[in-house]
Amino acid sequence: MKKALLVLLFFIPIITFSQAIDLFQQFNGRLDFTAFGNTLNTGENGAGGGCTILTESSANLTLFPNQTFVSAHLYWAGPGDGDFDVELNGVPVTAQRTFSLVAGTGLNYFAAYADVSPLITGTGSYTLSELDLTAVIGPYCAGTTNFGGWSIIVIYEDPSLTLNQISLFDGLDYVAQQQQSLEIVLTNIDVSTDELAKIGFLAWEGDAGIANNETLLINGILIDNPPLNPGNNAFNGTNSYTGSDTLWNMDLDFYDLEGIVMPGDTEVTINLTSSQDFVMVN
Repeated sequence: MKKALLVLLFFIPIITFSQAIDLFQQFNGRLDFTAFGNTLNTGENGAGGGCTILTESSANLTLFPNQTFVSAHLYWAGPGDGDFDVELNGVPVTAQRTFSLVAGTGLNYFAAYADVSPLITGTGSYTLSELDLTAVIGPYCAGTTNFGGWSIIVIYEDPSLTLNQISLFDGLDYVAQQQQSLEIVLTNIDVSTDELAKIGFLAWEGDAGIANNETLLINGILIDNPPLNPGNNAFNGTNSYTGSDTLWNMDLDFYDLEGIVMPGDTEVTINLTSSQDFVMVN
């Protein structure tokens, strides 16, 4: 059984520089993954909303007694050249890897990564702070790409599972009106069974109010999970782990892949489309 974990970010450029989604790490054992995090937006951007953003937010991690923490992978993102020094529960964290995208408008966007395994103590509340975008957010409000947020992807062991592999892919790429399709091919996959197989996404800047050919296809099959994630509005500010539809301009979603990946598959093809909404895949 194989599980693929994909981290995505989305933006709105005409001529862009982006970073392809590639394999970063793999984990083998009786493993599974979950994710938690939060937006810094106080509401969905645009639609006359204010040009403000928080500098911290909190989210909860829940692990059950039979689940043992293995590792934790923090991603954060926003507009501008980047804020690469943040805090998690008051402990300073510096980015170990960074990602950037330059829009045709000349506006920049960034994402960052750090392994925060030593800072995760198990079930509890975690606060990401000192992500201060207030000085750069202004020019992004008119085009409604003002956003910020963070997520921690957690790998854990569960002895009730069969042996499997989790693959973590990351980068920074997008779909938008100016680039309406994106294909991502996940390689180094070795599917032995589709039982319990799933895929997770971290995406930025999707809008709940824009549903214009915003689709997600995996191995040519349209993926949806209505009403949380309808087929024409895949990235709409939702969190599949909690069922929330108020994760403003940020998406933490996962989907079952049973019947979509097949035993013997060595790669998975992801196709994203959007005729309007600017979505970044991290």
